[in-house]
Amino acid sequence: MPCRGVRGATTVATNDREEILSATRQLLALMIRLNGIESRDVASAVFSTTRDLDAEFPALAARQLGWLDVPLMCGHEMAVPGSLPLCIRVMLHWNTEKEQTEIEHVYVREANRLRPDLTKLPAVDWEELESWINEQMAPKKA
Repeated sequence: MPCRGVRGATTVATNDREEILSATRQLLALMIRLNGIESRDVASAVFSTTRDLDAEFPALAARQLGWLDVPLMCGHEMAVPGSLPLCIRVMLHWNTEKEQTEIEHVYVREANRLRPDLTKLPAVDWEELESWINEQMAPKKA
């Protein structure tokens, strides 16, 4: 089975722990749902933030969604003059039979400026998305 890269990015308004986690959970939820990703098929994930974000590791959001066995790593993005501030990026390495052209990359909020060619998301019902996220974060019954 091939391993494919799935990219995503989002932004936050401030360097705040809860805002970083919430935005990252939303980004991952969209990536998961649009592509049909199961955590057991994710080989690894690399998260990066711009240097103005250090209040929390965005990978914690993946753990909160139940990705306990997925290898995760965080780092800072290169500090290029004029680049988008307050940005969180992720690269998922996903074992899938899908062709690379079938992968839905997700760029939301101000990050949609990074890849306007890939910003073709259907309308997002953010309340419904938050409900799905809360279901994923709920303790699992034995």
